[in-house]
Amino acid sequence: MKVRPGEPAAHAGGLVATGLSDVSDDPAVLDGSGRWAVAIPYSGPIVLARFDRWQPGSPEAVAGPWHGPRQWRTSLDRRGYIDAVERVRSRIAEGAVYQANVCRVMEADLPVPAAGDVGGLHALLCAGNPAPYGGMLRLPDHDVHIACASPELFLSRHGQRLTSGPIKGTGRTPADLTSKDEAENVMIVDLVRNDLSKVCAPGTVSVPDLLAVEEHPGLVHLVSRVSGHLVPHAGWRDIVAATFPPGSVTGAPKIAAVKLLGDLEPAPRGIYCGAFGWVDADAGSAELAVAIRTFWRVGDVVRFGTGAGITWGSDADAEWDETELKSARLIGVASGAWSVEGGSGMLHVGGAR
Repeated sequence: MKVRPGEPAAHAGGLVATGLSDVSDDPAVLDGSGRWAVAIPYSGPIVLARFDRWQPGSPEAVAGPWHGPRQWRTSLDRRGYIDAVERVRSRIAEGAVYQANVCRVMEADLPVPAAGDVGGLHALLCAGNPAPYGGMLRLPDHDVHIACASPELFLSRHGQRLTSGPIKGTGRTPADLTSKDEAENVMIVDLVRNDLSKVCAPGTVSVPDLLAVEEHPGLVHLVSRVSGHLVPHAGWRDIVAATFPPGSVTGAPKIAAVKLLGDLEPAPRGIYCGAFGWVDADAGSAELAVAIRTFWRVGDVVRFGTGAGITWGSDADAEWDETELKSARLIGVASGAWSVEGGSGMLHVGGAR
């Protein structure tokens, strides 16, 4: 199966989605019928796309040509990011927040806009930086072009069981992980427990995994799992209202952290730090990633976000270095090319400049 470049399509959960039949911005449609590709931006309108056909398929099936950029700009340079970190620390000292995730948005002009298909970028990412919750969504008529290589589970659903997998703590190797990382992870686990308790039955929210070390290309993360049993009649509007935006990319307390970040970050996050994945309304199942390690195209520009969680114990230079670590491999992969010749893809990966 091969989807023509430029056609509406999605690739998520190992399935290729074609036959677009509906697009909505209302999470209530996810309680109805059909299987939906889901993009809930941190900032911007919700996009829910129902496709009639979901079939097993590889990333190459949705890949059009991609010619990646080499020169990237950032919404916060090193000095600006360090200043933002220190402002968060001062707000922590005042008792306004305990933790806040400061992000910056990188962007680049596409050198060949006609070869800027996010399907090709998705195929590149799957080859050069495989991720457990990767996927793509292409809706040209709605100006939605997303390629995701997320390692982080926002929400999975199996019937009435709801699970989240927050990541806090990043290093090149397990030896790099510190007590600061552990404390930050536990803090966000508490926040996620509180979020799930808004839609889960009392006594059912638990933490089956705490501070597990997961290896990903070029780095390691501390990952926990929080799970609960949904109360009867809890729908997707309720679930999104209770849990969004994800706690791991905002901070604690969440409302205060979101307000502070709005004052500190000069560029909107877009889909970055939102939610991306799929919902099968008929089966009562879902898998949504936290949309980190995610690229999105706007016009002839491609964007990518990176960030770090700031606590009182943060070292500003080290936090900047963490944003660089998280972005370096992905930017390098995206600076490569994917060409489609005779129906097959050809991979050329270049380094970031």
